[in-house]
Amino acid sequence: MIPTLSEGAVTIRGIRIRDARRLERELLDNRKWLRTWEATNPRGPMNFDVRASIRSLTSNARAGLGLPFIIEFEGQIAGQLNVSSIAWGSVSSATIGYWVSERFAGKSITPTAVALATDYCFFQLGLHRMEICIRPENEPSLRVVEKLGFRYEGLRRKFIHINGDWRDHFCFALVSDELPVGVLRRWLDGRVPDGAGVVPAADRAAAQSLSR
Repeated sequence: MIPTLSEGAVTIRGIRIRDARRLERELLDNRKWLRTWEATNPRGPMNFDVRASIRSLTSNARAGLGLPFIIEFEGQIAGQLNVSSIAWGSVSSATIGYWVSERFAGKSITPTAVALATDYCFFQLGLHRMEICIRPENEPSLRVVEKLGFRYEGLRRKFIHINGDWRDHFCFALVSDELPVGVLRRWLDGRVPDGAGVVPAADRAAAQSLSR
């Protein structure tokens, strides 16, 4: 079961096949906004089949390897958040990826959704570590991890195939031991440590030099 979790006007819930038409409309309307950050297939063209994608995500969830969420704002579909690469046992970790439609940007929807999902994974599923990897050029996403206090862990060279090429990513993470009150509560209460989530200037410079 994928839970429904809410904070204020933001809700994350399990994705469903009947979301396909509305989700496809959002993706098409936001092609220019999203294409720069979209994962692509290095061996062929991207298959834009939303129903097939939803079936794949839900199958992965049934296997215990992921949690595919729809992000809603005031009842409207605003984007997606996927908890993926769930590993149990001695690793007990997962990775988060997300996107939000352009018209919903700047409303604190993404950090709220990320915090809700991370807290659920830590305190309900018992995972120990959550990771987010972000392209150096993606300033809005970098602000999300900075707001929530995800710890910067380093630069990964040509880590994910994005928008037609292998791209460098900055890696951020949190472990459950660091957050007795949870990610959401710590952020809303203004208790995120100063400097958390900030990429050192040397690594920003290195990412720029590597991209040339």
